[in-house]
Amino acid sequence: MLSARAAAASHAASLWKRGGGDVGSGNGCTSCMEVRRRAASVTVRAAPPKRVEAVAMESAAETAQSDKEVAEAGGAVEEEYGEDKPMEEELPVTPWAFSVASGYTLLRDPHHNKGLAFTEKERDAHYLRGLLPPAVVSQELQVKKIMHDLRQYNVPLQRYVAMMDLQERNERLFYKLLIDNVEELLPVVYTPTVGEACQKYGSIFRRPQGLYVSLRDKGKVLDVLRNWPERNIQVIVVTDGERILGLGDLGCQGMGIPVGKLSLYTALGGVRPSACLPITIDVGTNNEKLLNDEFYIGIRQRRATGEEYHELMEEFMDAVKHIYGEKVLIQFEDFANHNAFDLLAKYSKSHLVFNDDIQGTASVVLAGLLSSLKVVGGTLAEHTYLFLGAGEAGTGIAELIALEISKQTNAPIEECRKKIWLVDSKGLIVNSRENSLQPFKKPWAHDHEPLTTLLDAVESIKPTVLIGTSGVGRTFTKEVVQAMASFNERPIIFSLSNPTSHSECTAEEAYNWTQGRAVFASGSPFDPVEYNGKVHVPGQSNNAYIFPGFGLGVVISGATRVHEDMLLAASETLAEQATQENFDKGSIFPPFTDIRKISAKIAASVAAKAYELGLATRLPRPRDLEKYAESCMYTPIYRSYR
Repeated sequence: MLSARAAAASHAASLWKRGGGDVGSGNGCTSCMEVRRRAASVTVRAAPPKRVEAVAMESAAETAQSDKEVAEAGGAVEEEYGEDKPMEEELPVTPWAFSVASGYTLLRDPHHNKGLAFTEKERDAHYLRGLLPPAVVSQELQVKKIMHDLRQYNVPLQRYVAMMDLQERNERLFYKLLIDNVEELLPVVYTPTVGEACQKYGSIFRRPQGLYVSLRDKGKVLDVLRNWPERNIQVIVVTDGERILGLGDLGCQGMGIPVGKLSLYTALGGVRPSACLPITIDVGTNNEKLLNDEFYIGIRQRRATGEEYHELMEEFMDAVKHIYGEKVLIQFEDFANHNAFDLLAKYSKSHLVFNDDIQGTASVVLAGLLSSLKVVGGTLAEHTYLFLGAGEAGTGIAELIALEISKQTNAPIEECRKKIWLVDSKGLIVNSRENSLQPFKKPWAHDHEPLTTLLDAVESIKPTVLIGTSGVGRTFTKEVVQAMASFNERPIIFSLSNPTSHSECTAEEAYNWTQGRAVFASGSPFDPVEYNGKVHVPGQSNNAYIFPGFGLGVVISGATRVHEDMLLAASETLAEQATQENFDKGSIFPPFTDIRKISAKIAASVAAKAYELGLATRLPRPRDLEKYAESCMYTPIYRSYR
C-alpha cells in the first residue's frame, strides 16, 4: 500500500524525468538538486508480506522536525523487517532503484565517470567530496598512467582484459587512450589478441557488453532487443560465432568480435558509443571442447541449422528493422561461408547490411592493390591474380577487383574475372570441377588443366599478385615465394589470414625469400624487417582502415542500402592516402596515426556516392561532406559538469 504522503517522492521523480538524465545539461542539473532535496526526505520501510509502504516525509527546510526526523530526512533507512534478517522462507523482492547521476552512482556510471579528473567545483556540485582522493588530475595524465600500467603486462590477454575493464569503468578515457595510442593498442583490442580473448571468453567474462539472442528467445526477439537501454542505434555488429577469425566455431564466445569491432567504429570512425550495439546470435556450437567446458557461457547443444536457424535470423532481422528503422547499419561478422553469402544476398535488398569479411576485406585489399600499382607500375587489368583460399574473403576480394577492372576498362565483368584465379582445398578452380563447386565459387572456374597444389598453380599461371585468404598458416612456402620472385621483379604478396599464427607467411619470410623485392602486406601486424641494410615496414591490410569510415559515411548520409560503388569509392579514397614516404619504407598503406582523418575522407566519399545513387535520405546534402563528417565524429574529451 502506498501512503498518500508518497506524493512528494513521486513529484521528485517527475521533476527528474522532466529535467532529463544528462548531467551535463542545465535542466538535468537544476532538477537534480530539487530531486535530491526532496528525495532525501524519503524513508523506506520494509513491510511484512503483502504490505509495502513508502513514506515520504516533508523536507526539513519546509517544516520544523525533531532531531530524529532530521536524521531520517538525511536518507537513513529503517529496516524494521530488513532483508538481511533471517526469515522462515526467502521472499522475492522488487529491485527498485531511484538514482540520480551524482555521488557514488556517478562514479560507477562509465558514460559520465571521470575518476580523479573531476574538478573541485564538480566534486562539490555532484556530492563527490570524500568519495575520491584529494588529487585532481588531467585526462592526459590519466592516459599516461594507464599506458604505463598496460606496458607492465607481458601477456597480451592481460592488456585486453585491462582495456575492457577500463571501458566498463570510464568510457571516455578508454576511447581517448585508444585514439592517442592506436598503433600500439589496436592489436590489443582487436586482432590478433581478440582471437585469444574469444577462445577464453567464458573465463574472462566480467559483465555483458552487448545483447545475446539465443534459440531460447525464439518468438521473443523483439522483447530481447527492447531490453537494450539505448534506442538511437546506428550501427549493429552481429555474429553467430561459427567462424571466428581463423579459429573456427567459438559459439557464444564470439561476442569479443562485435565488441571489438564497435570499439573501432567509435575510436577510428567517430560513431557515438551509445549508437553502437554488439549482438551475438547463439544457436549452439559444434566445438566439443566448449560444450565440455564448465565455464562456457552459451547454449550447450549442437549448432542449429536449416529452417530452425533461418527462422531465428529472420525474426532477428525483422525485429531490428521494427525497433531501429531501416537506416541502422547491420554488419554481419564471422559467419561461416554457407550462411554468410546467403544472408548477404537475402537481406541486402530489404535491409542496410554489410559483411565485413566479404566486402570490408575486399575493399581494403583493393586499396592495397591500387597503392601497389604506384610501386610496380601497370594497371589492374594488366596484372594476373592468384588466390589461395576461396571462401568469403577470397571470393569477395576477387569480385571487387573484377568490378574495379570493369569500371576502369568498360569491359564486361565476366571478362574481367578471367584475370583472377582461385585455389581451394582441392586445387585450382577450373571448369572441369564446376558441377561439384559451391555457387559462390562457380564464377571463378576457368579453362585450365586441373592442378592440385599451390606451387603448380604459381608455376603454370605465373601470377603477378599472390593473395592468401586460406586461414592456414605457412602455406606460402619458400618454394612458392621464390617461384613468384623468379618471374616478377616486384612480386606482390598479400598474406591476409588472421590471427598471426594463421598467416600464410611472415613478413620476414617474404622479404628474405625475395631478396627484399616483395611488395608485402598482411592481415595481422608484423614488426619491421631489415634486409641488406634496408628496413622494410610491412603494411597491414587491416579492415579497420575501411569499415569505421564506411559506417560513418552511411550514417551521415542516411543511406538505406549498401551499393558496390560505395565500396569502390572507399577503396579508391584509402589508396589515395598512401604517400611516397610510405612506399619508401616498404608500406603500401598510410600509418594508423592518421586514421581519423582518413576515416573522415572515406566517409565523405561513401556519402557522396550514396547521394549520387539516390540512396541517401539526409537532406539537404551538406556542402562540404568531409567537414560535415569531421563535425559528426565523437570525441572522448571530458565534458565539464555544471
